Amino acid sequence: MESVAGAGVVVTGAGSGIGAALARRFVAEGGRVIVNDIDAAAAAAVATACGATAVPGDAATEDGVAALVGVARDVLGEIDLFCANAGVARRGGEQASEADWAASWQLNVMAHVRAARLLLPAWLERGSGHLISTVSAAGLLTMLGSAPYSVTKHAALGFAEWLAATYAHRGITVQAICPQGVRTPMMTGASPAEKLILSDSAITPEAVADAVIAGIADGRFLILPHPEVARMYEGRAGDPDRWLSGMNKLQRKVEAAS
Repeated sequence: MESVAGAGVVVTGAGSGIGAALARRFVAEGGRVIVNDIDAAAAAAVATACGATAVPGDAATEDGVAALVGVARDVLGEIDLFCANAGVARRGGEQASEADWAASWQLNVMAHVRAARLLLPAWLERGSGHLISTVSAAGLLTMLGSAPYSVTKHAALGFAEWLAATYAHRGITVQAICPQGVRTPMMTGASPAEKLILSDSAITPEAVADAVIAGIADGRFLILPHPEVARMYEGRAGDPDRWLSGMNKLQRKVEAAS
C-alpha cells in the first residue's frame, strides 16, 4: 500500500492525540476510516468532525478487539490498514503494581497480537494487508521513570518485527511508528523525567500523521517522526555500554531535578 485512498482503515485509541490526528489525515487522504476509542464520546466527536465512523470499545481485551474487527468489516467490507495505536503509559519501576504491569501488557502488546490473529487469515488469503503499530521511541531506546511502558513497547516492537520477518513475502506490510515526545493528553500529565527528556523536542500529533503518510509511501519498517531517534538507536546498538552510561547520567540529572 503506497496510499490510503479508498482503503478501509481502523485506528484504535483515536479519540485524541496521535490516533485522532491519524484518523483525520486518513480521511483527508481518501480513506474510509473507523475511529475506535474506549471513550465513546471522544470517538464520536472525532468521527463526526472528520467524516469517519465511530466504533467505540476496549482494545485492551480479546472480546473488544474481536468486536471492533467484526463491526469494521461489516462497515468497510474489509480492513486494508489497521493502526494499533491505543496505548497506556503507567509509571514506576520494578515496584509498579501488578495491575499497572497487566494493563500495560494487555493494551501495549496483546491488543496488537489479537488484532493480527484476526486480520491475518483474510490478509494472507488475498495476499495483502497492512498493520501499523504505534510503538514510540521507548520501544527502540527506553523511557526513564516508566518500566512498564518501556518493557511493553519493546515487546510491541518485537512483535511487529516478527510479523514483518514472517509474512513480508506473502504481501503483508508491517510498520512501527516510533516518535519521542508528542503533544497529546498523555504528555500533559508527564512525569518530571518525561518532561526533562521529551518536552524540548515534542511535536504535534499532526506532525506524526505527516510522518506516517510519508512512511506508508516509502514502505520503511520504522517510521521516525523524530529523525534523531535513528542516530540514538544506532548508538545504542553500536556501543550498548556507552549508551547505558549516558542514560544513567540522564537518570542522575532527573533525580537531581526532582
